[in-house]
Amino acid sequence: MAMRSADRDNPRQKKPPKPLDRARLEELALAYVARFATSAAKLENYLARKLRERGWDGEGEPDIPALVSRYAGLGYVDDASYARAKAGGLLRRGYGPRRVNQALNAAGISQEIREGLRAGAGEQRRAVLALARKRRFGPFAAVPVDRAMREKQIAAMLRAGHSLDNIRELVNALSPEAAEEWAAGPEAGLEEEEWS
Repeated sequence: MAMRSADRDNPRQKKPPKPLDRARLEELALAYVARFATSAAKLENYLARKLRERGWDGEGEPDIPALVSRYAGLGYVDDASYARAKAGGLLRRGYGPRRVNQALNAAGISQEIREGLRAGAGEQRRAVLALARKRRFGPFAAVPVDRAMREKQIAAMLRAGHSLDNIRELVNALSPEAAEEWAAGPEAGLEEEEWS
C-alpha cells in the first residue's frame, strides 16, 4: 500500500517514549493495576517489558520486585483473589481443571493457591456441560453425529482440560435433559463411598 504524500511530509513524527524513571515506573504500575485484575507475576512481567522497551533513566537500578511487593502489601495485587476470579471464569466458560491449572500457572500463581482452588466434581461436571452446550456437543448437537464427529468432539473436550470419564458421561447422554441431570447430580464419588 502506497504511503500518501501528506503522511510523508508530516513534520510531526511520532517521538520515541521517554525512558522510565522511578516516578514513571510507579505511574505505569498504578495504571496497570487500576485497569486490570492481575497477579504479582503478571505485573512484574509487564513492568520488566516496559523497561526493555523504554529503557531506564533513573538513579540506580529499578527494583521491580520491591514495587510489586509494596503493591501487594497495599492490596492492589492479590494473587489469591485473582486466581479465584480467573478459575471461576474459566470454569463457567467450559474449561476443565487441567486448563484452569495451566492458566493459573502461566499467571504465576503459586502451587499452594492453585491446589486450594481445585474444582470439585460438581464444578467439573457443570464446566463440561457448559462447553457441550456452547459448542453443541453430544446431546446438544443439532443433528445426530457420526462416529468421526463424536471423536472430534471428545478430542476438543480433552483439549479444554476435561477428564475422559466426564466427557464420556456427557457425550453418551441420551438427551440434553439427561446431561443436565447428570451435571446437577451429587458430587462424584459419594455414591461409591456410601455403598463401600
